[in-house]
Amino acid sequence: MKNRVLCFGEVLWDAFGDEKKAGGAPMNVARHLVQQHVDVVFASRVGNDASGNELLDFLKNNGLYSDLIQRDNTLPTCEVTVELDDKNQATYIIPQPVSWDKIHLDKNLIEAAKRSSIIVFGSLACREKATHDTLLNLLDEIDAIKIFDVNLRHPHYTLATIETLAARASVIKMNEEEADLLIGGGSNDLKSKITEFQKKYHTKTICVTRGDQGAIIWHDYEFFEHPGFCVDVADTVGAGDAFLATFVAGLIANNPIPKILLNACAIGAYVTSQRGANPVYNRDEIGRIKKSLV
Repeated sequence: MKNRVLCFGEVLWDAFGDEKKAGGAPMNVARHLVQQHVDVVFASRVGNDASGNELLDFLKNNGLYSDLIQRDNTLPTCEVTVELDDKNQATYIIPQPVSWDKIHLDKNLIEAAKRSSIIVFGSLACREKATHDTLLNLLDEIDAIKIFDVNLRHPHYTLATIETLAARASVIKMNEEEADLLIGGGSNDLKSKITEFQKKYHTKTICVTRGDQGAIIWHDYEFFEHPGFCVDVADTVGAGDAFLATFVAGLIANNPIPKILLNACAIGAYVTSQRGANPVYNRDEIGRIKKSLV
């Protein structure tokens, strides 16, 4: 039980033109946790189709397959179209409904959650009532650190859902654009926005990533910042997931927040320098990045 992480939510194929890669934010976080030698389990749902079979094979090969991966006989496995702009920023075309829109609350999922000390979840999988209700029931049943990866994908969210999930979270991670959108109005200063957000939801820890400008963390009434690292960007897919996984691994290791922030920014930067969301870690390269501040 101790130090096990449960990642809950979508798993899918990201299609980059003729190439496709397994993806989905919670699955990406789980894969990065595996690379960081954290005990992690992953819960999702795939269709009973060829794409679903391929995803099952992928999860088995990456140590993430278990009885927490449900099958759906009606809805298809999700295949997302990824488009990159001239700055290699990604946008996503996500079909609806798909298999992970109907994750059921079964005995296996409840028991896995009870055996976990941390649960990681996001907003996308909660766009439909079935998975939304499953997650809320799960969060209400367990005593664990609840980490909410905001991860907004327009138009697949409502403010009401975000507020419901934020109210249950002990840790919230978002990017700067999401912070601007969710808090709105008020001061233009990011620290003031974070403070406003914390007062509303009483969250213990808030992480805001800032792309190549690093990240800022509010934790126990104190701010911690890192300016980020300069790398040649291949694409930005999965960088936030890598950051979050490294943050989780740091919590489990009881590392101080400045060390967690340094490691999270470095691994996030490394992922942007590689194609796709889950490159195999090159420890030497990650070490070089840590020594090369912007």
